[in-house]
Amino acid sequence: MRILIADDHDLVRDTIMLFLQVEAGAEVAAVGNLPEAVKAIKSAPRFDLVILDVAMPGMNGLESLRQVMAMAGGQRVALISGTATADIAEQALAMGAAGYLPKTLSAKSLANAVRFMAMGEQYAPLEFLRAAQEEAPHPLVQRLSGREMDVLRGLVSGKANKEIARDLGITEPTVKLHMKTLYRKIGAHNRTQAALIARDQGLF
Repeated sequence: MRILIADDHDLVRDTIMLFLQVEAGAEVAAVGNLPEAVKAIKSAPRFDLVILDVAMPGMNGLESLRQVMAMAGGQRVALISGTATADIAEQALAMGAAGYLPKTLSAKSLANAVRFMAMGEQYAPLEFLRAAQEEAPHPLVQRLSGREMDVLRGLVSGKANKEIARDLGITEPTVKLHMKTLYRKIGAHNRTQAALIARDQGLF
C-alpha cells in the first residue's frame, strides 16, 4: 500500500506517516504543500491513496481536490483537516473523493480509515457529519422565536388564525402579533408569502 500525505504541519504529517508505516505496513511519502504533492504524483509510481490537508500552502479547497483527482494515474484522493466543515466534507464525497479525515480521529481509527480508502471504499466518520448537522440550525430558525416558529408552522399547514390560536392555547390577537413580527424577520408581506418562503427554504 503506497500512501502520499501532504500536510504543512510537521508534527501531524510525521506522526501519521510513522503510524501508517508501523501499524498498516504502508509505504508512505510525505510533503508539505500542494505543488510538492503534484510533483510527487507525477514522478513516483502510482499511489493507492493521496491525503491532502485542506488548508496547506497551495491548496485551493475543493478546486485543488478536483485537480489532483483528475491527474493521470487514477490515484484516490482524500482530504484531512482540523477545521473544515461537514459541508466541505459532504461536497468532497459527492465529487468522488476517497474520504474525509478529521484530525480529531484516533491514530488507530485513522489507520483503519486509510486501509479502507486504499481498498477502494469511501470514508467519512458519521459522528462528525451528524454532530455538525445538529450544531447548524436552519437560518430561519435562528431568526425566529419558538412561538413565531409555532405560528409559522401553522401557516404552512394552511390553518386559520383561530385554529393556530386554539392549537397553541393563545388568543387570536397574539397570533396576529407573532405573524407581524415573523413577517418582518423573514421578509414576507403576507401569510401566503411566509408559507412559501418556509417551504422554499426546506424549513418544514
